[in-house]
Formats: sequence, structure tokens, C-alpha cells
Amino acid sequence: MLNSVSDPVRRRLSADDRRRQLVGIGLAMLIETPIQDLSLDQVAVEAGISRGLLFHYFPTKTDFYLACISAAGRRILRNTAPDTSAPGPIQVRTMVTAMIEQIDRRRSFYLTLVHGSGVADPRVSEVYDSVRSVSTDRVLDALALVPEAHPVVHAWWAYLEDRALSWSATPADDRPESIDELVGHCETVLQAVLDVSGASSAA
Repeated sequence: MLNSVSDPVRRRLSADDRRRQLVGIGLAMLIETPIQDLSLDQVAVEAGISRGLLFHYFPTKTDFYLACISAAGRRILRNTAPDTSAPGPIQVRTMVTAMIEQIDRRRSFYLTLVHGSGVADPRVSEVYDSVRSVSTDRVLDALALVPEAHPVVHAWWAYLEDRALSWSATPADDRPESIDELVGHCETVLQAVLDVSGASSAA
């Protein structure tokens, strides 16, 4: 539990710091709670402020949810970023593994990104599009692919995400393949679609 409302440090937070604090609390709650079930009352309690003051920083519940979703999207990109000094195929494997692990741990949140579950606002899809677009660019850079390969890799990311969502929906003991096998499958599919499309490296 965070410090109580009597904590004077919390009352002295700047507006930007308070917003960051509130979003951080929301992100922590998203680990266990679907976005649509996130309690603003509990967020306010954790921050040591009133619910009314929370709405001073985020005018509507949707505004707060979107701030949390945007922050989570940025966190996904940080957590899936490859070591750009590594060989290209290793970078791709790192990204694929990390993305599958992210989806497995945060499946309900990722469904919110993909389908907008619980937050009926078109800006949710903008966060999702940004995550996939940056991930696509990272693969192109890692493998030194020509720009024309972008739509192919972009579509492959959609396939990877769908496979990861299906895989994570199955109880761990009943999954037909390990994460290493799933990663290997996705790598094979990427090479296959690049070969079929005629997309080649820029080198």
C-alpha cells in the first residue's frame, strides 16, 4: 500500500508528476485487473487523493484508461526491444520471444489493444498500431530488409500476435508446443513469407 493521504510529499507533487504517479498505479493494477474493471476509487486511495482530484488530472474515466494503455504500449516496446549490436536473426528471436512472453503475461490487456475490449475509443487502436509499426521497423532494421518488405513483416506480426494469444489462452500444462517451439515456428513463417513475397535484404 502506498503512503496515506496525510503524506505531505504527495500533496506537493507537480501536475505532471501526479499524472505519472496515477498512471503508474493504474499500470500496476493492470497486472491483475482487466482495464474495464480498474477501480478509480482504488487508484485515488493508492495515490492518497480524492476521486474528485483524480478527475482534475484526467477529465474522464476514458482519458485515464487511455493514459494507462498508452503507457503500457510504451512499456511493451521497451520490454521487447532487441540488442541492436546482436546479429539480426538473434535480434528477431529476442523480439519474438519477448512479445510472446508479454502477451502470455498480459493477455487480457493485449486483447484490449487488439479488440478495444472495455474501452470504446478509437485511440486504443492508435496505441496498438504504434506497437506493431515500431516492432515491424525493428525487424526490417535487424534483417536489413528492403522497405518493400514492410507490409509483409507487418502482416507477419499480426500472425505472431494471433498465435501468441491462442497459445496463451491454453493452460500451461495443456499447450501443444513450448514457447521455444512457438518462437521457432514464427521465425520459420517469417522466412517463408519473405521468400514467397520476394522481399530481400538491402545488402
